[in-house]
Amino acid sequence: MQVFFRWVSRTVVCACLVLAPSVSSDVNAADNPSLGIEDVLTQMERRYDVSGFTALFDQVSTLKAMEITDTATGKLFIKPPDMMRWEYDTPEKQIIMSNGETLWIFRPEDRQVMVGRAPEFFAGGKGASFLSNMKVIRESFHFSLDQEENPHAHRIKLVPREKTFDLTAIFLSVSKTSFEVLEVTTVNIYGDETRIALKFPKFNLVLDNAMFNFTIPEGIEVLQMDQ
Repeated sequence: MQVFFRWVSRTVVCACLVLAPSVSSDVNAADNPSLGIEDVLTQMERRYDVSGFTALFDQVSTLKAMEITDTATGKLFIKPPDMMRWEYDTPEKQIIMSNGETLWIFRPEDRQVMVGRAPEFFAGGKGASFLSNMKVIRESFHFSLDQEENPHAHRIKLVPREKTFDLTAIFLSVSKTSFEVLEVTTVNIYGDETRIALKFPKFNLVLDNAMFNFTIPEGIEVLQMDQ
């Protein structure tokens, strides 16, 4: 179970989006070649001020010391300001769900569900919680523009205001035209790295709250997560 929980922690520690730009922002990089970090964050907040969005995702997690790489795929649902649902299809079925108060991690093949308090698990912007509320970036991180690797994207470095072992930095790649997040890379103190790429996003969706509340089926073992 400890091995599984470490994997789950890597699963939700960060999210990275590879998004086909769908809506243009009112600020275009071609007209503003030298935007500052405050300008970029403001445009990101405007872009993600939506009722809800979904995307498919591909995830790659690497344990540096053990030279192990895990991959996974699935679909993400987000309803601001704090509801999230990750549905994993591969390598096995799994659902990670939060209604803002409770976190559930359901593994149907094992007939187990882990239950914990979402505010503690997602504290300080962990678990990609900033995707449901971009203002968390200003509240929980020191932020700066980093050296750009993609000429079409801003690269933002986020350093947690409160140091933890499982999160030392997050790197965001943000489109210069749409201000959609293109990539998020999360790194911990051991140099382990998680990347998740989201594809085919759909914005401004109306998502039912029931999607983010889990009803535990009969016969399912319930395990309480340590906070």
